[in-house]
Amino acid sequence: MSCQMAAAAAALVCLLTCFSLAAGLSLGLGPKQQIEFTFVLPAGNTECFFQTAKQSDTLEVEYQVIAGSGLDVGFTLISPGGHRLVSDFRRSEGIHMVDPMEDGDYRLCFDNSFSKLSEKMVFFEVIVNSQSSSDAAADEWADVAVAESVAEYRLEDLRVRPAKRVLFSLICLLKARLESVYRQLEKSRQVLATLRALEARDRYLLEDNLWRVSFWSCMNLLVIATVAVTQIYSLRRLFDNTKRVRT
Repeated sequence: MSCQMAAAAAALVCLLTCFSLAAGLSLGLGPKQQIEFTFVLPAGNTECFFQTAKQSDTLEVEYQVIAGSGLDVGFTLISPGGHRLVSDFRRSEGIHMVDPMEDGDYRLCFDNSFSKLSEKMVFFEVIVNSQSSSDAAADEWADVAVAESVAEYRLEDLRVRPAKRVLFSLICLLKARLESVYRQLEKSRQVLATLRALEARDRYLLEDNLWRVSFWSCMNLLVIATVAVTQIYSLRRLFDNTKRVRT
């Protein structure tokens, strides 16, 4: 009979473990909103994008110009009330973190009006750290704790409270480890996105430099060939005797 009770307790603890892990993966590990976008900014134009944020959130914006003459754009971050929070002029990249002071749609504007001929390719990333999602995750884990206390009360008769407490501690430790792994993966994904943008910009610079080197190499080759032909023709004219000798 004691073996059956121990097996039932183990099964209940396993179900509680699965529920805890599912709650952690679905709610405890997703407090961020991340958006990545690459677009072409025409010459002489300004493009604006909107991102919704709340007063308790943290808004982080990173942008890079990966193609185009000069590799520079203007950037402005405007609050829903019309206040200019960030203003950059003719920069190739930038990272800004602001704490929203009001709820609403924040406007991200990229300006290429100073360039009348060259279009720009711009990559930008927006990260919103939502405090509300973290609170929801904390509430969910509070519910899990309540369910745990209920399970503890029911398992008291089975006299397996010490073992169950150890298992629950392991569950909490595993949740903390999973959250740490998730944060590290998020950082890795951000770094990889930045490296992709840098790689695209470097590739554009290499291709543009290759075209310039090839063009001027062909021009130099043409000049050298023209000079060589001119010199040969001039030398032949010097030794060409056009006078007739009478005998």
